[in-house]
Order: sequence, then structure tokens, then C-alpha cells
Amino acid sequence: MSSPNLPNKPKKELSNELRMVIAFGLMGLILIGSPYLYRLFGIAPPAPPQSEVSKTDTGRTDAMKSDVLSDKAQPLATNTATTGNGATPDAAAVSAVAAAAESEWTLDTTLYHIVFSNRGAVVKSWMLRNFKDSENRPLELVNTKGAARVGFPFSYDFRGQSPSSKLNEVLWVAKPGGDGTSITYEFSDGKTTATKNFVFQRDGYMVKFSDDVRLNGAGIPHLVQWRGGFGDMAVNGAAGHQESLHYDSEKKKLVTEGAKSAKNGPLRADGAFSFAGLQDQYFTVAFLPPPNTNTQTTTFDDVVASPVDGSEQPYPGVAVGGDARNQLAVYDGPKELKALHAVNPALEDIIDWGWFGLIAKPLFLTLQWLNNGYVHNYGWSIVLLTLLISLVLFPLRIANLKSMRKMQQLQPEIARINEKYKGISMSDPRSSQKQQETMDLYKKNGVNPMGGCIPMLVQLPFLYAFYKVLQVTIEMRHASWLWVTDLSQPEHYAIRILPLVMIASSFLMQKMTPVAGGDPNQQKVMQFMPLMWGVFFWPASSGLVLYWLTSNLVGIAQQWFFNKTAAPAVVVKMNPPKDGRKRA
Repeated sequence: MSSPNLPNKPKKELSNELRMVIAFGLMGLILIGSPYLYRLFGIAPPAPPQSEVSKTDTGRTDAMKSDVLSDKAQPLATNTATTGNGATPDAAAVSAVAAAAESEWTLDTTLYHIVFSNRGAVVKSWMLRNFKDSENRPLELVNTKGAARVGFPFSYDFRGQSPSSKLNEVLWVAKPGGDGTSITYEFSDGKTTATKNFVFQRDGYMVKFSDDVRLNGAGIPHLVQWRGGFGDMAVNGAAGHQESLHYDSEKKKLVTEGAKSAKNGPLRADGAFSFAGLQDQYFTVAFLPPPNTNTQTTTFDDVVASPVDGSEQPYPGVAVGGDARNQLAVYDGPKELKALHAVNPALEDIIDWGWFGLIAKPLFLTLQWLNNGYVHNYGWSIVLLTLLISLVLFPLRIANLKSMRKMQQLQPEIARINEKYKGISMSDPRSSQKQQETMDLYKKNGVNPMGGCIPMLVQLPFLYAFYKVLQVTIEMRHASWLWVTDLSQPEHYAIRILPLVMIASSFLMQKMTPVAGGDPNQQKVMQFMPLMWGVFFWPASSGLVLYWLTSNLVGIAQQWFFNKTAAPAVVVKMNPPKDGRKRA
């Protein structure tokens, strides 16, 4: 029992340090436990505040002022979706995100100049800085005239369910990256939400693209398109050089399709593809999905005009993807071996070396080595490489010339055999006797009756290999030589000098070469061969004509040398039959 005279002890107060610990603890409990309370009582959590970039009339940010990524339109706007009575939307609805006006953004890297549009969040222009068009301007890879009708690159294609808004027509909100090499587009109508993100290399041809489309929170599978053709629209027959492509990883095969493959409707191909896209002679846009994933592709037949050709032509278009959230690496540039290999070794297969790839690829690498290391001109490199090939084939040609000369000197004996069996038909049993005597004559004199065809047969693979090198290697594009401005194209003159000189050289070489056959009709046909070669080479690329012309000139020199130095051939005559058989 306490004494009433003792004073009461004062209550001990909490220290400031302890109060701060308790406050932080309570704040942590609130932060951690509030989502569970919302779920427990069915209360929707408050929407996060809008970012500074998406607010109305925020002005240009520092990134927007950048000389690498600059705007050309009004500030962007964002609207907040509400119900009719001003209440917060239900859990399925989201805030609407859309721009107030159409705008364009430009992005520049060392290799690209690109113009984006927020209408559809698409690419309106994609230029290669290091490659020029026919008017010496940076090369435009987008068929801007055709795409205005069928859709610009990176527009959407939906095979199944469609979103609640036409995403290729609405105005997206642009959010440029602060480093000047990336940009993100966002859109929402309250039901459908969509994003597109582009990240570029400052000094490379690779682009990282990702996107996402959802309706009421559920993903909508879709494909990303490049429509209306691709590449250099100024080349001869541009539409005919363009194809869609995909590389089947399981079959290890590159599959290409022209626009006409889809003339009866879009052509679909789905599977485990390493890449898919479009190509022309020298450039490609290839979309590379993540490894070991299934990819959907669609090829379109887009009959449109181009800025160069006002007439409507069938250009291929392509769509690639198939997921609600696509992640694609994009290579958009030249079909250059080193650049393609640096991205993905499988991309090297885009360069189609043709049937004689075992010859064409080493031929190009040798041509490149001669050009880069010595002559520094692809025209003279073709001349020098043709001389080297002719030097390697020289022993074969000399052996053939000897055979042809002996063949010419056997003509009296051949004439005697023909006279002996004159008038017999092919069904006559004596016809086989005639052939046997002729073959015995060739055998005794060591003559191959098909020897005259051997040099031509040997040269044909090289001719085709040169043709492919000039058709598919970017290094040949716009390569000049003397008066020729582009070795990959025919001469840009009404009267083409190289084919005319080639025809004249063919006539001269034919006149110098011994006639192997005795048939007058065959000799008349052979007289027209130079003209036939002229018809063949007239529309061919100048580099290919230069190769054949150089081969002719080397052949003339070799024939002159042989005619001056070869000793007369000794002919072994056939003995007449012992049975004294008379002529038939």
C-alpha cells in the first residue's frame, strides 16, 4: 500500500528514434499489405499517375530537342477514360492513351535515316546513308508510293481476333529514348492496349523490335508487315527482282516466293524459321525471331506503283510474327557477306550463288581480293581474273586445238567414208558399219570428235558463276569501269559498245579456228554463232559481257600462238577392207 505522501512517477515518452522505427514499420506494413486488402474487400487499386512525357502540352523534352531524334508536329496528348457518371472504369478497362495530332519523328544513325509516323506507329521512310540511288541520293528502301496504299512497314496484320481499334490508323503516343537511338509508341482505347519499341545500333544494321497487343488484358496474336515491295526501285524490272523469303531451320533451306505466288490470295507459311523477310538483288530486310520458336509468315501480292515506275506492278509484301508479344531482331541493309555473318551465319544463305555456288563464291572472293589489294577497280579485276582463268585452262585449250587441227586434216578420210556409204538410211544395218569405221579412224589418230565442245563446256560454269556474282553481290552495284557506269547493269546507251566489240571478236576467233566438221550445213550454222552470242549478251550486265569479251581476246591470242607454233599433224589413213567390198 503506497503512501499518499509519495509523488506519482511521470510516464516515460518514446524517443524520436523509436518513433521513426515504428513509423517506417507501419508504412512497410501498409505498402506490403494494401494489395491483399484490395483483393480481400474487392476494391480496385488507384491508377498510377501519368508520366511527364504523356501529359498534355508538356512541350518538348531534351530528347525531343536532340538533333538525332527530332519532332515535326504538335505535342502529344493523353485522355483519361471515365464512365458516364464520372466514376472510375471497371477492372477490365484501362486509361486511354492517344495523340492529339499526327506527327513524324526522324532518327539518324551512322547508317540509317528513318522517318516514323505516329499514325499506326509505322516507318514512312528508311534510307541507307552509305548507298546511293540512280540520282546519287541516299537509297530509299520503302516503296513510299505503294506503301501509301497497302500499308507502311511495321503495320499490323491480324489473322484471327482483331483489336477494338484499327491500330494501323489511330494516332499513337511517341516516347523517344534519351540516347537518340530508340523510340517507343503506345496506344490504348480503354480496351485495347498496344506498344511498339524500336532500338537501333548507332553504327550497325541491327534493330531490336518488340511489341505487344492486348484486348481486355488478353493477348492478341498478330504479324508485323512490310508491304508494297522493298529495295532499289530504280533497277531494270525492279518488281521482278523482289521476293519474300524465309529460312526453314529444320530443312536447312532458303525458300523464296515472288509476288505472283500470292496472286490468288495471301500465301501463308508457318514453321521453325531462322528468319523471314524481303529481298531484292542487293538488299534485304530480315526479321529474326528468338531461337527454337514457331514463326508465322504471309506473302502478299501488292499491285502498286513506285516513285520510279508509275505503272502498277506486282510487288511482294510480307508479314512476320504470330505472337501477342513479338520479339524480333531486324537486319535491314546490304546483302554483304561480312555484315550478314556478323548478325547470324544463317543469313549468308540469302546470297544465292546458284547451281555453281562452289565456283561462284570463291570467284567473288578472289575478285574482291584483287580489287581491294591491287587494282582497286572491279572492271579491271574482272579482266585480270579472266586472264588467270584462261591461264589455268591453257593446257586444256592447246590439247583441244591440236585435236581440232587433226580433225580438220582427217576430212579427206571422212569424205571417203561418207562416199563409200552414200545413200544408206539410218535404219540400214550398214549405217552402224559406217559409224564404226569413222570411230576407228578417230581412235587411230587420237582424235576426240567432241573435243571442240570441251572448252565451251568448261567455260559455261564460269560464265554462270560470273552472272550470279554480278546479280547478287552488293560490291558490283554501281561499280564503274572506263565508260561503263554500272557493271551490274547493261550499258546505258542505245548503241552498246561492249556487246558489239564482243560480236566482232567472236567472228575473228571463229575465222582463225580450224573447222572440225565437214558438213557444209553445220558450217553455215556455225557462221551465225557470233550473232547468236550477241543476241544473248545484248541485255546482259556489262560485267558479264566484259568477262566474255576478255575470254574471246585471250582465245584469239592463244589461237594465233598455236597457228604459228604448232607442227603439222600426221594423219594415219584407214586401210581399205580386205574383202574388196564395193561402195554401197
